[in-house]
Amino acid sequence: MKRITRTLSVAIASLLIAAGAALADHNMDHHKSSMFAGPKANKGTVSHLNENGRSILRVSQDFKVPDTPAPTWRVVDSSGTIYTLDAFKIKGGEKREVTVPGYVKDIAKVQVYCAWAEVLLGESSFSSPVR
Repeated sequence: MKRITRTLSVAIASLLIAAGAALADHNMDHHKSSMFAGPKANKGTVSHLNENGRSILRVSQDFKVPDTPAPTWRVVDSSGTIYTLDAFKIKGGEKREVTVPGYVKDIAKVQVYCAWAEVLLGESSFSSPVR
């Protein structure tokens, strides 16, 4: 009887831990965009997360930073205002995530923009603007 009680206790504890982890993951503010579409940036998605009070955008593993002179992160809010953020290419690698400044009220679209040629390389959107 003790063995059954102990086994049952372990099973219930495991279920509670799993439920807590699922609830924590569900409460994490995380949004995924549509696939990028454009002449140079046409693979992968972008995720929006709120971590430690910061609004962060992160491209998926299958996203390929375009081989252009100055690919740059841009976001478009629900009013159509465009904000140019950071370069994707940095000394020694790629910047695959960016912190969104507090003055950006929401994000409807994420763009990959070539700052050198001043051309849109690809765009991805969220089903509804994220904050």
